[in-house]
Amino acid sequence: MSSLTHSAQDYWRTRTTFVLALSASAVGLGNLWRFSYLTGEYGGAPFVISYVVCLFAVAVPVLVAEVLLGRHGQGDPLSSLRKAADRSLRSRAWVGLGVFVCLTGLLLLSLYCVVAGWALAYTGFMQAGVFSAASLAEVGQHFDYFLANGTTQVYWQSVFLILTAAVVVLGVRRGLGLLVWIAVPLLIAMLGYLVRFGMDYGDLTATREFLFRTRLVDFNAQAVLVALGHAFYTLGVGVGTGICYGAYAHRRVPIGRSVMAVAVFDLVIAVMAGLAIFPIVFANNMEPASGPGLLFVSLPYAFGNIGQGELFGAVFFMLVALAALGSAVAILEPAVAALKHAARLERLTAVVMVGALVWLLSLAVVSSLQADLGPKWFGGYNLFSEIDRLLTRVLLPVAALLTAIFVGWQMRRQIQRAELDRESAWFFRYWRLFLRYIAPPAIVLLLLAPLLTSG
Repeated sequence: MSSLTHSAQDYWRTRTTFVLALSASAVGLGNLWRFSYLTGEYGGAPFVISYVVCLFAVAVPVLVAEVLLGRHGQGDPLSSLRKAADRSLRSRAWVGLGVFVCLTGLLLLSLYCVVAGWALAYTGFMQAGVFSAASLAEVGQHFDYFLANGTTQVYWQSVFLILTAAVVVLGVRRGLGLLVWIAVPLLIAMLGYLVRFGMDYGDLTATREFLFRTRLVDFNAQAVLVALGHAFYTLGVGVGTGICYGAYAHRRVPIGRSVMAVAVFDLVIAVMAGLAIFPIVFANNMEPASGPGLLFVSLPYAFGNIGQGELFGAVFFMLVALAALGSAVAILEPAVAALKHAARLERLTAVVMVGALVWLLSLAVVSSLQADLGPKWFGGYNLFSEIDRLLTRVLLPVAALLTAIFVGWQMRRQIQRAELDRESAWFFRYWRLFLRYIAPPAIVLLLLAPLLTSG
């Protein structure tokens, strides 16, 4: 079967748009609530060095492979894998990888919708001064009450999902392309605004000690595995975005250099997020935290007890929602493109169908957090934690591993070189070396880590 044929409206206008689109997809919640905390928890500078090595030696080669697949196939993940398998004389069973990454992306998107909905709600809470002069216990209690209110959560997750779907419905140039030109500069401006606030009102000395001081006693083999896992999570590998966005890239776009630029941008944003968040946390004599506890308890308390905190707190939660929107659009697009092509549907119809599935998944997640939607679903399981654990420990690494194996070992070398023709022979040689011999063993080690570290 032939691959999807694009019209002129289905390509990025410029290389810069392509890089911005990949950057917007990569800058997500991992940058805002996880990287800085992990850095402080696992030894500071040594962890950052390990993360950079894992990012460029393992995650970047796999993302280059995804983009290469997409540009060669000129279609969604399923049709791109089918075309690559046919031209490399391999089994069409590899199309199953395309289905796998799309479904993995939808699971991840169900969590993004929930958290982004929280961020939208907390933007309003900060503007209204709900946390002004509140105690830490009161802020924590407010978050517990919020989680118990399923109706409010469903409303905000629906608002966010509608925004995401609206962007995807508009297509590549008018939707995705326009969004990234607005979102990325705005994200940088907002983050710079918050960094300046942190420098003016926060505890820079404690932040420097936490993030950048070398503490070898906290750095071990587990820290390297954590750095590797976070490199995949933060770069958006394994959900089909690279394949889909690569399909919209013109032949003149240098894939390798573009992905390297995205990785550098992602790293800079992660460091800036730490400089924006932790000075405020330490200024209030709080212990650093990670995940929802950092974003929706520690930070609202910190902003509520510092001068001009309500304004800057509202800006921060707008930043969280904006970062989540860039990632959500990128995650939704592969599944929409696959369904649109496989079932020959209009884009609007495909978006509605995929969006409805994501909404139901998000509803299940919200229902597992509280009980006011009726009977408790899924027993006593917290689906948010369970899905997050499944994604980070199994699904995303497996998707990355299969991509590395297919492109590195199954796809013809001539096809690879043709797609990376704008890169030097040196780059191609080392990219292929890392994709074939470094990435797969590293990912297998990551998958086996829970077994190796248990007991």
